[in-house]
Amino acid sequence: MEIVKVTNLKKAYGNLQAVKGISFSIKQGEIFGLLGPNGAGKTSTINMLIGLSRPSGGNIMIDGMDAIKDIKKVQRIIGVIPDENNLYGEMSGFDNLCFCASLYGIGKKERERRAMELLKQFGLTDAAKRPFRTYSKGMKRRLTIAAGLIHDPKILFLDEPTTGIDVESTRQIRDLILSLKKQGRTILMTTHYIEEAERICGRIAFIVNGEIVKVGTVAELMESVEKEYKIKLQLGSNIKELKGVREELERNFLNCKIEVLEQNSCIIVSKGPIPLSPILQMLDSQGISVFEAKAIKPSLEDVFVRITGIDVSKLEKEKVS
Repeated sequence: MEIVKVTNLKKAYGNLQAVKGISFSIKQGEIFGLLGPNGAGKTSTINMLIGLSRPSGGNIMIDGMDAIKDIKKVQRIIGVIPDENNLYGEMSGFDNLCFCASLYGIGKKERERRAMELLKQFGLTDAAKRPFRTYSKGMKRRLTIAAGLIHDPKILFLDEPTTGIDVESTRQIRDLILSLKKQGRTILMTTHYIEEAERICGRIAFIVNGEIVKVGTVAELMESVEKEYKIKLQLGSNIKELKGVREELERNFLNCKIEVLEQNSCIIVSKGPIPLSPILQMLDSQGISVFEAKAIKPSLEDVFVRITGIDVSKLEKEKVS
C-alpha cells in the first residue's frame, strides 16, 4: 500500500529550477532512498514533503492527506531528522527529548516515559543528564533521530543521516534505521553514499539536477543497464608492455575492450562471455605473465555511473566536505 505519493513535484528559486517535476511513491513499511550528489534536489524535496517549503507545482499525498493543503495534520504523523543536529547544546539529552515531546502536546508523565524509553533504545541512558554539547558526533546524531521519534510518527524523513560521523557511529545509525523498519516505520532518506543506499534501502531513486532518472530495487536497477562481462587480470611487472599490445588485443578480440590499471593489472570488458584462454595465450606470446584472473560482478556504483554519467569520485569528495 502506498503511504506517500508525489506527482510532478516542482520547486523553483527565482530562475533556478531545483526540482523539475519529479514523481515517486513510497510503500508502507519500506525504506526509500533518494541517492544523488549535493545540489541534486534531495533536501529541497524533503523540505516540500515536510512543509518547510511550498512547492512551485505538483501534488503530495501522505497517508491519504494532501500534504500541501493539510500540512498541519500531516506533521502530526511524520518525524523529521534534518541533515544537521538541531537540538539545544546547554540542555541534557533527556531534557531535549522532553522539550520536543511538549511541542506535540504530550503530557509530562508520558513524555518523560517516552524520553527514557528512547534513550535506552538508542544506547544513551548513561548520557541522559549530560548537556547535548558534550556528546560525540555519533551520539548527537542518535539523539537527533530519537527526537524525531518522540511523538511516535508513522513516517520518518531522514536527510543525510550518516554524513560527518565516524565509521562505528555510521554502523550504529544504519542498524538503528533497519531496526525502525522492523518496527513498521516507513522511512524516506536522502544520501550520497552509494553503499549506504544499497545496504539499507528497499528501493532507490537516482536524483540528478532536480530530476529522478531511475527508480527501483537494487536488483531492478542492476538489470536496467546493458549487461557487461568483466575480468580483472593481475600481471607481472611488465604492465608497460601491455599498453603496447592493447590495440592488437582489441583488434583480435573485437568484442573486448582492455582497461589498463595501475599496480600491474587490467580489466577486460565485453558485451558477451569472454574467451579467456586465447587472450591468455596471446599475452603469453608477448611475454606478459598473468598471475590471476578474476571475474568482476557489476555493482550499484557501476549502475549509478552508467545511468547518471556522474563520476563517483565526485560523491567521494562530498563525503568528507
